[in-house]
Amino acid sequence: MNKYKVVFKQALIITIPVFLGYMAIGIAFGLMLVTAGYPWWLAPIMSIMIYAGAGQYVAVPLFATNAGLGEIAMITLLVNSRHIVYGLSLIEKFRNTGIYKLYMIFALTDETYGLLTTIQVENDVNTKHLYFFISFLDHFYWVLGGLIGAVIGSLLPYDFKGLDFALTALFIVLLIEQIKKCNSAIPLIISFISAILSFFLVGKSNMLLISILISIAGITIFKGRLTNEKSS
Repeated sequence: MNKYKVVFKQALIITIPVFLGYMAIGIAFGLMLVTAGYPWWLAPIMSIMIYAGAGQYVAVPLFATNAGLGEIAMITLLVNSRHIVYGLSLIEKFRNTGIYKLYMIFALTDETYGLLTTIQVENDVNTKHLYFFISFLDHFYWVLGGLIGAVIGSLLPYDFKGLDFALTALFIVLLIEQIKKCNSAIPLIISFISAILSFFLVGKSNMLLISILISIAGITIFKGRLTNEKSS
């Protein structure tokens, strides 16, 4: 039992940045949902069963405009299609995680992915338990943030405009961690060029998927050079 406590404590420390970010943007989501006229209890239900920050934000105006199921499904797929890339890059990490695997696949978000790909795991730490606790805690933070925001929004009408900028700030923190762990400048250059090209090709509203595809193509082209730099 003590070994689980040690791993849980480590996961708790690792996920502190996500806690701060998810509480802020979760509260903003709860407030937005209640402001749109939906009951407060819908926020935790959506956060538990859907658990997709951007997808949940997009869902609120879609519900409000009575969008069809087909339209909602297509938009959600496009918004969250980047998770396909995340999943492919975590195949090895999740290979021996046993019964935890299905939940960790479900609970994979941008921030959780950022943590799982940057943390340094000590030799005496059970990785599958650490990965599970990180995924679970991040999910819990998101549910809690949404619940608090929805309850506050239903009781205290207040203008929380700009609160969702916490999501952008959190992405910046995770980006810095990724840059610090990167041994080559090539992925950073490819990412920067992909973002610029996507912005001018399709605009900021639709650039995410195109940017990911261009990045994959660039990484594939320079795969040999990246492998040589990593081994040297």
